[in-house]
Amino acid sequence: MLGSSAVAVAPLSLPRVPGLPEGAESTAEVSADGAELLKVAVDGTRPQVATLLAELRPDALLFDFATPWVTEVAAPLGIKTLQFSVFSAVAGAYLMVPARRQLGTVPSAGDLQLAPAGFPPSSPLATIPAYQAADFTYVFTSFHGKPCVYDRVLAGVQASDALVIKTCFEMEGPYLRYLTAQHGKPVLVTGPVVPEPPKGELEERWAQWLSSFPDSAVVFASFGSETFLPAAAATELLLGLEASNRPFLVVLNFPRGADVEAELERCTPAGFAERTKGRGAVHAGWVQQQHILRHRSVGCFVNHAGLSSVVEGLVAGCRLVLLPMKGDQYLNAALFARDLRVGVEVARRDGDGWFGRGDVSAAVDTAMADGWEGEGTKWKEFLMDDAVQKRFGDDFVRDLTNFVRA
Repeated sequence: MLGSSAVAVAPLSLPRVPGLPEGAESTAEVSADGAELLKVAVDGTRPQVATLLAELRPDALLFDFATPWVTEVAAPLGIKTLQFSVFSAVAGAYLMVPARRQLGTVPSAGDLQLAPAGFPPSSPLATIPAYQAADFTYVFTSFHGKPCVYDRVLAGVQASDALVIKTCFEMEGPYLRYLTAQHGKPVLVTGPVVPEPPKGELEERWAQWLSSFPDSAVVFASFGSETFLPAAAATELLLGLEASNRPFLVVLNFPRGADVEAELERCTPAGFAERTKGRGAVHAGWVQQQHILRHRSVGCFVNHAGLSSVVEGLVAGCRLVLLPMKGDQYLNAALFARDLRVGVEVARRDGDGWFGRGDVSAAVDTAMADGWEGEGTKWKEFLMDDAVQKRFGDDFVRDLTNFVRA
């Protein structure tokens, strides 16, 4: 194990960019447009990065899609570069491959409804709904005169020496092989990141509330720190959980600067609090998610299909209901629900992605039904296996070492 002395942090100072909130340094702190300005600010750190690399002269440099220009800085110094993807392999395979622009044009929403040429035939993603394809056009849209997400990713991949993805061949083998073929580069895998058991105790407020219910009875709904449900969607979610006749805890987050009380009032149906008193709770803000998921009374986890959230739910032994809201979440949901069979997707309208309370309650009912667990137990045991986790780490260190020495 590496100790803290083996890791050094080299801070970078983001330059001021008009329109970007003072002090904002992550996408969790800004709006969607602010995220584009954040990329502009990150581009402005290039001189600082160049100075650091010239001083440190590392053997290898891992970078993410936002900074493809680091390859230009590293190459003259003889530093090998690896693009590290925080997204699933299926997301990269569906969207971020040369086949998406094989005709030299920007793909339309209609084009994006179809999988790219050569996509794994075993995948359930031969076609996707219109609303998802419309959302994916963002990936090919330029903002503030800067490269679009697709161009940033492809520029980084093409100029790098290899790719690194936090997944494994057991879970995403066909997509990893497709990425290797499309990019003509080695693809190294770290294995999925499985969280350590949470430390400390669950906040007394939630510990007492959850302990008042039977084992595996409570539905917990949470959508991460950067996924904000529109008011109408939040309302249907709440009404759907009410209709499930199960106890539930819902955590909602709102964009930075929002009037939280006003937003909660907008999405809470009339009479909802009175009708669900004693069995339903709605909270805005941060909670100890891992503690809650591992509580004996929590049996179902409604989430946005973010990679970390799904893995946390899996290893906690929860039934999963997947309600993706944007971007790669849609592809993750298909992977987990249809490829790996560890969750149930909430049914949506094809054209605009609308879902109603009945769709939510139906998905919860399916996931919580006696005898239904899909392959959740199988994948939980796989992810929690110490030998498997050790193999992931050992294999990645070996592959990275061999790559650097080659």
